[in-house]
Amino acid sequence: MPIGARPAGPYLDRFLILFIPELGVLHMHFVAAAGNQPAIYHMNTFQAIVLGIIQGIFELFPLSSLGHAVLIPSWIGGSWATLVQQESRSESPYLAFIVGLHLANAVVLLLFYIREWARLIVGFVRSVVRRRIETDIERLAWLIVIATVPVGILGLALEHTFRTIFAKPSAAAAFLCLNGLILAAGEWFRRRSPAGRAVPDPDPEPVMAASAPVAEAQAGRLSNLRDDHLVALDSEAEARLSRQLTVWSAIWIGAAQSLALLAGISREGVAMVGGLYRGLSNENALRFAFLLSTPVILAAGVLKVPDLLGPLGSGIRGQVVAGSIAAVVASVAAILFLTRYFKTRTLVPFAVYSVLFGLASLIRFAVF
Repeated sequence: MPIGARPAGPYLDRFLILFIPELGVLHMHFVAAAGNQPAIYHMNTFQAIVLGIIQGIFELFPLSSLGHAVLIPSWIGGSWATLVQQESRSESPYLAFIVGLHLANAVVLLLFYIREWARLIVGFVRSVVRRRIETDIERLAWLIVIATVPVGILGLALEHTFRTIFAKPSAAAAFLCLNGLILAAGEWFRRRSPAGRAVPDPDPEPVMAASAPVAEAQAGRLSNLRDDHLVALDSEAEARLSRQLTVWSAIWIGAAQSLALLAGISREGVAMVGGLYRGLSNENALRFAFLLSTPVILAAGVLKVPDLLGPLGSGIRGQVVAGSIAAVVASVAAILFLTRYFKTRTLVPFAVYSVLFGLASLIRFAVF
């Protein structure tokens, strides 16, 4: 370089990363080697949007968002695979980006369940003030609190270690196969359980009597949504969940959710299987999984906010915004699809997909 000439520096890096990602990665490795510093590739906006869609869909499906955030870029290769390779570092911008997208999932779940959460919070506070539990919604609120404790403790203790050690393509592929076996086991439990196949409506007459004037008062699109069971929880579902789940069931399901710290294991899938094991239907197991995962996903995203606002988020904040918007849209679509799907269908297709894609990925990354 001529004396007095200024290096292209970050401007060339940004140009190459935006328009020619693979060349940008090579340039960064060259500069890093010259300066003896580790190279960090920051994703472009297009990659952020695609990853946001992956996060929005696979976080809420009984499939693993983190596992697919590892496997799909690894299959694509090039600069996409570089993102995954950087995830094993102790401080990874890509990992912070992926976990930060959890906020988008949590916001969608919270808004979709806003009335249910309002009733749960009121019921919880009322039971604390009264010092006893009297209604189904109060008991359900306490079950969610109890189930959140074990996954919260294990998550705080092991989240960073597990995500950096096991967030590799071969490990994610193996755990995705395991996820498929877990889902298959859940479906096996459901079919063997008479309670899981057909649960009699608890106190049907009062529920129908209470819902009749409400149904008449509903109008327009909101009424149609309720008729299609897109609204998360009604009085009947509250009663079923409250009466079919025990305290030990909630603890077991909460602890099982900690398996989602392993890339390839689905949080919603594990929670659903726990509910199926305790005799819930697919529909009620999904409802409980969504309610249970909301505080966990929200906490995971909130804990990454300081990282994204600090040096680790430098260069990816715009991508986080773009990815979060994509994750919100994908999350809404996933919730609407799943609440319809599990009214009449099962976990079998998700189990088959997990095993097949996991095996193909295991062969691809562990053998070749």
